[in-house]
Amino acid sequence: MKIILIVLDSVGVGALPDAAKYNDSGANTLGHIASSIKDFDLPNMAKLGLYQLISGLEASATRISLIGSYGKMAEASVGKDTPTGHWEITGIIMKEPLPTYPQGFPKDLIEKFEKAIGTKTLGNYPCSGTEIIKRLGAEHYKTGYPIVYTSADSVFQIAAHEDEKIFGLKRLYEISEIARKMLVYPHNVGRVIARPFIGTPPNFQRTTNRRDYSLEPPAETLLDKIEKSGGEVIAVGKIDDIFSRRGITRSFHCESNQEALEYLLKILPEKEKNPRTLILVNLVDFDMLWGHRRNVSGYYQALKDFDGYLGRLEEIMAEEDILFLTADHGCDPTHQLHTDHTREYVPVLVYGQRLKAGQGLGVRQTFADLGQTVAEIFQTEKLPNGVSFLNEIADRVSLV
Repeated sequence: MKIILIVLDSVGVGALPDAAKYNDSGANTLGHIASSIKDFDLPNMAKLGLYQLISGLEASATRISLIGSYGKMAEASVGKDTPTGHWEITGIIMKEPLPTYPQGFPKDLIEKFEKAIGTKTLGNYPCSGTEIIKRLGAEHYKTGYPIVYTSADSVFQIAAHEDEKIFGLKRLYEISEIARKMLVYPHNVGRVIARPFIGTPPNFQRTTNRRDYSLEPPAETLLDKIEKSGGEVIAVGKIDDIFSRRGITRSFHCESNQEALEYLLKILPEKEKNPRTLILVNLVDFDMLWGHRRNVSGYYQALKDFDGYLGRLEEIMAEEDILFLTADHGCDPTHQLHTDHTREYVPVLVYGQRLKAGQGLGVRQTFADLGQTVAEIFQTEKLPNGVSFLNEIADRVSLV
């Protein structure tokens, strides 16, 4: 049996009750995209129950014959970042937020970093990745000093030119690893991100050679438990970064939705080697390319592209395979108060030929309900958090 768990990075379905604390009142990633796009149409996700989760599409939802089940999940953790969301899906609820730096990093921390890498740095303030290289790219090009910046998330980002005469990709990765080892409590940021770019002043552009160096999960996750039980965990996208490569038996690191989905279509028909195989996929383009840049039409096109792949995916799934679709947070491209993630419910859509169809799973109180359901299907050790909904979707499903 294979379980395919796809995280549609940032595809939220409406503000959580505490969204105001995060400056996210009224956020609704999918709802606002749907209301902004004429002839909004995602037929394959609609068949899984997506329209039941989007206000304004109730009439359309009643005309669709469902092949999947649907619900939405609240984030029980404090925060709205990528590691926190993924960790909660796999069983960990964060009670304290990872540190953020709205005024930039402390002077002594930057000085320590500069001493460790043997060079001065530029920046050290919150900024978008494209804007920071517009502002400081020319100075970096001239001096070779790496650019350090952050955002509303718990991130320590380092931008540098790929050309070795200016800085170099290998060196960028090396100093990012130094930063990761250095950033311990109370500066235990969720991710150190290497952000390479190319070009000459004033025309710079980022490349796909980004690397994330995540904080290691603070406890065992679903991935660890599957691996310990003798199962296989195949990580696709940036999953290996998010989980600090822990609990992963096989990995395909890529930087685009298309690359990840093409790989998934390639490996899914492979003859099953392990009765407990989880394929965990992160699709980052929704968030990185369209959500943060507040590009509604681009976000919708990415959803359309994924919907097309979803139809192909369903065709090659084995009878016993199970597909889960969810998200890790929101990133409403219409939100005007900031350009960062938005604190939202996330969808949970489920499909399998042996599962019941058309089941409403309601509002789950934690993302961990999904991980607990996978744990029950695979009969691994239970997760510390979450309530399985397997009994709500199981009909003829064969448990290992």
